[in-house]
Amino acid sequence: MENESLHLRQVLEDTFATYDSVLETHTAEVETEEIGIVRSVGRGIARADGLFNVQADELVRLSSGLMGMAFNLDRDELGIILLGSSRGVKSGQRVYRTHRVMDVPVGEGMLGRVVDATGRPIDERGAIRTHQRQPVERPAAEMTMRVPVSEPLQTGIKVIDALIPIGRGQRELILGDRQTGKTAIALDTIINQKDQDVICIYCAIGQRASAVAKLIEDLREREAMEYSIVLVASSVDAPGLQFLAPYAATTIAEYFIENGRDVLIVYDDLTKHARAYRELSLLLRRPPGREAFPGDIFYIHSRLLERSTNLADEYGGGSLTALPIVETEAQNISAYIPTNIISITDGQIYLSPELFQRGILPAVDVGRSVSRVGGRAQLAAYQAIAGNLRLSYAQFEELEVFARFGTRLEKETRQQLERGERVREVLKQTQFDTIPVPEQISILLAVVEGQFDELPLEKIEVAEQEVREKVGDELPEVYRSIEAGEKLSDKHRDDLLRKIKEAVETVR
Repeated sequence: MENESLHLRQVLEDTFATYDSVLETHTAEVETEEIGIVRSVGRGIARADGLFNVQADELVRLSSGLMGMAFNLDRDELGIILLGSSRGVKSGQRVYRTHRVMDVPVGEGMLGRVVDATGRPIDERGAIRTHQRQPVERPAAEMTMRVPVSEPLQTGIKVIDALIPIGRGQRELILGDRQTGKTAIALDTIINQKDQDVICIYCAIGQRASAVAKLIEDLREREAMEYSIVLVASSVDAPGLQFLAPYAATTIAEYFIENGRDVLIVYDDLTKHARAYRELSLLLRRPPGREAFPGDIFYIHSRLLERSTNLADEYGGGSLTALPIVETEAQNISAYIPTNIISITDGQIYLSPELFQRGILPAVDVGRSVSRVGGRAQLAAYQAIAGNLRLSYAQFEELEVFARFGTRLEKETRQQLERGERVREVLKQTQFDTIPVPEQISILLAVVEGQFDELPLEKIEVAEQEVREKVGDELPEVYRSIEAGEKLSDKHRDDLLRKIKEAVETVR
């Protein structure tokens, strides 16, 4: 009996052991999945509950197929930014986690393409072949990873390159009222980077689709799309896509700068970006502050623009230059968003509607514009010729105001006014006519040395063209010296002046 009892006990133990093993195996094979339920829907947002372990900026998928991003992680509900139209989203739909944060494709395959804020192509040229994705939200480079701005980024625009220079790695704000030429300056700057080994990214935020299509066509006509990427979140796109667009564009740019390339990025424009973020925040019941913007609007833009940098060689050695654009109303540069972004950037180019209406294009107000960094990277030839030009031009503008009252002026004052009028005429420039550095130096030298003083204003443009052609054809060694960043020697200066006088004589 005792032997039978022992045998039975052994059989039972073996049976329970086998059952436990099978149970553990089946338990391991079962995957639990969190499922949320949409409770309410707004324009571009949805609220759901049930996803208690979701993380910030995590992508979620709705049962309708639309993707969203976890934005508000409240205790009782989840606020979701929808990455597309909210028309097909209804209360009661299921929400699933993807266990990955919002990211975009990066790589060489992005060059020449037009994409949306999620990195998907919208130019009907097929799929983009890239093998890497990076999160749209990435920390800015630490201070120890950065080096001072030391190399210029030439825009091809005389008034900017001479008086408000931009360096590679700088953040230079372009601001002004509507229809004053802000995008035109950014577009000319992109076109001028041809053969300069600079990759350009144009990020359209809340722009009309027709305006973006025209810009893309202009880039293609001038063979600038070969080194450019256009990321579009137009005015008809969901506010969530407009909010994500600049971060996605910056992530695409960071791939290149970490591989030693120089990148120029244009955010057009951050005023509409702020409005999209305000709309999302108010719908998600975040507390409003000044002008109904949420309290963290400054952080939203600062964490974006802080990613622009000039990296040290051991961290890639590339640079990211940012040209954010901001639209003002009635020339009010002290409004909330313009003030915020001015305080974040390294200078601003202010476009005046009054100058625009007078036909002074580009309508750059030199007195209100400043570059806090680019002067250190400016080529030596500019510093030698245009060093005092900014101050003298500002003085001319003040004198011009007094001269309108009919005050009797001394001879020296009249000469200063006439010189200032010619400087202003020289600084005018038509769109798409970007000018190489040596030709800019020749023109500026001509006006500073008074070679245009005897010419009528209507002949200044013709004289400029003559100077550009004659000096470019006959002094190639001087051109190479200027482009190499060398100081303008006395000999080269005398050679330039001699050829300039010959060119001006043909116009008189």
